[in-house]
Amino acid sequence: MTTILTATPIDAKQLAELGKTTFLESHGHSASKKDITNYVKSKFSISEFERELKQAKNHYHILYHNETPIGYSKLVLNVTSKNIPNKTTTKLERLYVLQEYHHLKLGLELFNFCVTFSKNHDQTGMWLYTWVENHKAIAFYKKAGFEIVGSYDFKISDTHYNPNHQMLLDY
Repeated sequence: MTTILTATPIDAKQLAELGKTTFLESHGHSASKKDITNYVKSKFSISEFERELKQAKNHYHILYHNETPIGYSKLVLNVTSKNIPNKTTTKLERLYVLQEYHHLKLGLELFNFCVTFSKNHDQTGMWLYTWVENHKAIAFYKKAGFEIVGSYDFKISDTHYNPNHQMLLDY
């Protein structure tokens, strides 16, 4: 059985664990071990999730399979950027599922939940950044209707940036 629940500050530890593991699975080889370790420590700490979960702009959801947390998403409503001038567009900041569960295709269920959530909040589209070497994610998003609309250098450390595609899905 699969369920998706809204995360609260009580879930910070669980999100930190999921965040660390899923980021390392998908991006752990994208920079030096030192840079990745420092990035994970700063972005996926319990205190960082507690801080983000207290901000009304952030919408976190946790994906459970048979009551086990296996993935999560982070949405921010009404976010613009250089290539996304529309003020009613959702930024999909994170959509991660543990690798051992990829074969169940539950990432699609979480993604569809995110699209519905976005539409229910009067958004007209969704955009995201994805690492240019994450071919599986790019294919997933293209199949869902996203188009590449720009690029972005994602900062891992003061000396390392990963090239990303900026992708947009209009509703």
